[in-house]
Amino acid sequence: MSKIVSLNEIPINTSGKIVEINGGRRLFAKLEAMGIKIGDVITKTSAQWMKGPVIIRKGNTDVAIGYGMAGKIMVETSGKGRLTG
Repeated sequence: MSKIVSLNEIPINTSGKIVEINGGRRLFAKLEAMGIKIGDVITKTSAQWMKGPVIIRKGNTDVAIGYGMAGKIMVETSGKGRLTG
C-alpha cells in the first residue's frame, strides 16, 4: 500500500517517488538546479534534529535540502522502505 507524504515525514533510509512540489517557480528552479524534479525516485538518507536540513540521495548523488523546502516535496512511498523504479 503506497501513501503520499512530505519528505519530512518519511523515515530515514526510505525511498519514494516525487509526485508533487507545493511551491512556485523559484522553488522549482532551485530544485531543478540540484537535479531534483517530479517523477524522480529519491532516498532520504539523513535528517538533522530540530528542523535542520534533510539529506536525500538520487542515484549516486547526495543533496541537502532545507527543512521548509523538504516539507513542500510530496513523496509517494511503498510503505516498505526502498522503492524501485
